[in-house]
Amino acid sequence: MPGIVSRHFVLVAGGTGGHLTPAYALAQELERRGHVVALITDARGAAIPGKPDFLPAHVMAAGRFTKNPLGWPAALSAMLEGRRMARALYKGLRPTAVVGFGGYPALPALLAANGENIPTVIHEQNAVLGRVNRLLASRVDAIATAYEKVARLDPALAGKVHVVGNPVRPAVLSLRDEPYPLVTPDGPIRLLVTGGSQGARILSDVVPRGLALLPPELRARLQVTQQCRPEDLAGVRAFYAENGIAADLASFFEDMDARLAGTHLFVGRAGASTIAELSAAGRPAILVPLPIATDDHQAANAVELAAAGGARSIRQHLFTPEELARQVAELAADPEGLAVAAHAAWNCGRPDAARDLADLVEGFGGTPVQDVIRTAAAKPATGAALAGAVSTTDAAQ
Repeated sequence: MPGIVSRHFVLVAGGTGGHLTPAYALAQELERRGHVVALITDARGAAIPGKPDFLPAHVMAAGRFTKNPLGWPAALSAMLEGRRMARALYKGLRPTAVVGFGGYPALPALLAANGENIPTVIHEQNAVLGRVNRLLASRVDAIATAYEKVARLDPALAGKVHVVGNPVRPAVLSLRDEPYPLVTPDGPIRLLVTGGSQGARILSDVVPRGLALLPPELRARLQVTQQCRPEDLAGVRAFYAENGIAADLASFFEDMDARLAGTHLFVGRAGASTIAELSAAGRPAILVPLPIATDDHQAANAVELAAAGGARSIRQHLFTPEELARQVAELAADPEGLAVAAHAAWNCGRPDAARDLADLVEGFGGTPVQDVIRTAAAKPATGAALAGAVSTTDAAQ
């Protein structure tokens, strides 16, 4: 962009799609502006697909602190090694800012940035501040959030908070300008069913049985795209065939954005990236929050979309074949209601999230804007103090 000097930025994300997807979106926006971007992640994160070709990935040690104190020494050792590796990387790259997206790799990388007096930003994708981001929140220069209200975020840190939304992939964002594919009286009804990067067994169990309970004339109109665990594929495929339901199944879809484009109704988990993509594209949903998600954050993620009328949220213990059949039949019988729900979802979208987050991190680098955003750099915790802080946090879950 005119007037912007090319700088280096380092993004740090743990090994899940929920952390990496917004990091990739920010990387693309920063690269588009002429900056140089690098990624720090762990071995698991390096294997997640979707990384832009221009983005080098540096795999570093990251200790995972659990409730079991017997594992703390090894976790602390790995964390300290990751911090050492990150500091060595920063001495070569000299980044303008380091941006963390959560997950344990973010902990040593951002503590290393504190030690080098490099500006730091964290981005929270969920409606509940995650464990690592809670540990870092008081130490960073800015906190970017996806939601107006974020639980477990200290009100004393409100001056650092910037609501930007959750960045999504450009291919999904482009769907925002496309009309919702209206359901016609005798036309197909396309369902997209996913359960995160590894699928979800309950969806493979409940969704086929629920759709099989629908009247034959409605079943004949269904076109299901479903992501399943590899071990579930054969059984789910056979069940759909036996019940006359057209279904395209896979453990991973390379063209998820194209499939979302034609979707009339989504059924699946309420992960942060899922919510962001549904609201960016404007697609109605039946959400089944993962009950074991830390701090029940998926249920919190679903609140805004459900309150707006863009989704129906069903607790997993209530997500039965009979309940799903009732919900799908009701929605299929009201094409206008589906379109209204799609628009309600669309209204919840924050299409400028990548741009706004890029503006925030681009403000660092010795310009007057930096003085507005930055706070005094905090001293990094000692290893012993950090281990105590993590163990206390985990014990409170």
